[in-house]
Amino acid sequence: MHSDLAAPLPVEPAVEDPETPIAGSTGVAAGAILLRLGASRYAVDMADVAEVLPMPRITRVPAAPGWLRGVANWRGRMLPVVDLRPLLATPEVALSSSARILVIARDDVVVGLITEAIPGVYDAALTDCAPPPPTLTGAAASLIVGQVADRHGPLAVLDVGAVLALRDRLERRRSGA
Repeated sequence: MHSDLAAPLPVEPAVEDPETPIAGSTGVAAGAILLRLGASRYAVDMADVAEVLPMPRITRVPAAPGWLRGVANWRGRMLPVVDLRPLLATPEVALSSSARILVIARDDVVVGLITEAIPGVYDAALTDCAPPPPTLTGAAASLIVGQVADRHGPLAVLDVGAVLALRDRLERRRSGA
């Protein structure tokens, strides 16, 4: 275990249920979408989720940081695809058929997050989350806003604003500038 990380949040394989509804099409429900990266589970507020997609073809962007996997076509738009595993110090494994892209959106900023799986939903509001573990440091500390628990154990709550702000880390290239 890395000294700068909290203990991994356990995932029980039996939790993944393809019959579990992921996102309602009739409005935004209270709660969160669960996603798995490595041995940890994370929650993203349902209000910030635009869609869950099967893994699309991703085009690599030259000279992009390792966490920016590339871009994909999403409804005729260019969707930046982010892999949080390097930032969360989670080992990268080959993506299986359960991998999905979780499209998050806020204030006209849209990003696709690579997930190893979407095991279901957290059906309570994330407003009463506990603070993140004090052992989180660096990028992981900036991306986690708190933690909650369900019947399968703890969930780290992703700070969607911080994830979307990753774009500020990219060098802006303008022609003629």
